[in-house]
Amino acid sequence: MTELIPTLLAALVLGLMGAGHCLGMCGGIVAALTFAIPEHARAAQWRLNLGYNLGRVASYSVIGVIAGALASQVPSTGFPWGRTLAGLLLIAMGLHIAGVWRGILWLERGGRYLWHWIKPVGDRFMPLDSFPKALVIGAVWGWLPCGLVYAALGYAVAQQSAVAGGLVMLAFGLGTLPALILGGVAAAKIKPFFNKGQVRAGLACAYILFGAWMVTSAWYHLLAHGDHSSAAEQTEHQHHHHH
Repeated sequence: MTELIPTLLAALVLGLMGAGHCLGMCGGIVAALTFAIPEHARAAQWRLNLGYNLGRVASYSVIGVIAGALASQVPSTGFPWGRTLAGLLLIAMGLHIAGVWRGILWLERGGRYLWHWIKPVGDRFMPLDSFPKALVIGAVWGWLPCGLVYAALGYAVAQQSAVAGGLVMLAFGLGTLPALILGGVAAAKIKPFFNKGQVRAGLACAYILFGAWMVTSAWYHLLAHGDHSSAAEQTEHQHHHHH
């Protein structure tokens, strides 16, 4: 379990770094939902906002468990396809933020087909005037097509385990909380900061470096320890077999 800690910290940082993207994409939604809160529930704005975001993070965790479980069924080839995919998605995200290449939008377009079926479920729970409703609406919006979520999901898939996949998406979701909880209440004040050229460039570089690190570390590990790890796995497997 302890070997998961660096991975979960990386996922948390990925969520925190996504503040600008989250506000750009979901900040408007959260603000709109916040404005849609009826007058009598306005005092509970923070509580409803928290409910919405908890629902969203819960959905991310469920998606992570599903993705990790599916990935665990893929036979291990020793090829680090999961981390490579996650790294490439992060690089694509960085290029998107920098305005250099919008390729990640293709993925978002693919996700829209699923979203088309899921969104009406959330609409049934409007207006947003109670904590349970906020949880459900948040859980539905957790499935919104988003390049950043897909990049984090690539990282979850790379774990090839349902539990680790769920934990990675939970850590990522928690990382997105500060931006979106504040964004729901003060989007107009925060957004201009993330639209500044230097901030966007810095975030874009961070994503690209993070992605590059993920790909190179995966391949370095394979090339440097490829033979040793497979031998270790075999002895481990034999050890279990004897028991």
